[in-house]
Amino acid sequence: MANLTNKVPEKDVQNVFDSIAGNYDKLNSIMSLGTHNKWRMQATNMIKGNPMDILDLCCGTADWSLLLASKFERAHVIGLDFSSEMLKIGQKKINESGLDNVQLKQGDAMKLAYPDNTFDVITIGFGLRNVPDANQVLKEIFRILKPNGQLLCLEAFKVETPVVKWGWKLYFNEIMPTMGKVFASHKPEYQYLDDSVNKFVSIKKLVRMYRDAGFINIRVRNLMMKSAAIHYGVKPA
Repeated sequence: MANLTNKVPEKDVQNVFDSIAGNYDKLNSIMSLGTHNKWRMQATNMIKGNPMDILDLCCGTADWSLLLASKFERAHVIGLDFSSEMLKIGQKKINESGLDNVQLKQGDAMKLAYPDNTFDVITIGFGLRNVPDANQVLKEIFRILKPNGQLLCLEAFKVETPVVKWGWKLYFNEIMPTMGKVFASHKPEYQYLDDSVNKFVSIKKLVRMYRDAGFINIRVRNLMMKSAAIHYGVKPA
């Protein structure tokens, strides 16, 4: 347990996302002040070249999978998540989009069922903090990336700057009642999402974890007063 970055049992986390799937997109908008789609676009714009094989890990309701499939029309995009309920919503979006270069699969980020050197790009949005062992997931991502493959992780983080931290707490005190009403029947699940951010590693620690997993050319783009960040890294040739 000591090495786990998320000590909540994986099955319990899966149940959380299955139960809130219908409200997940609304929740993301509230917690990111409506900027999560803009953040995904910023992360997508950091991708170099024209990747042909892309994996969107912990894809949830497939927002990033769809963005990637739309931008890289010649690429084959796979969205993978462990929550069947989230994937159902994602599949509905794909059906409505008309895109034919994206498919969704259910799977475990801790044990990725792909051969070494399979993907040009792997993305993971708001998912790394929810896996039991983020270090293990980074190792798996490194394994299945091709040489020169790129990893982009978009994640929320606990705000550390004192003044910003105070303002952030004030903001959350204001929106918590709103979210409580929206998710009244899912209070424990909603509490888990809040806890998962506060108990996850720091932005700087994730840089070290990237390095330990073998990534090079690591770059960080901080978002909204460091309440979120994009971590970029490359698998050496």
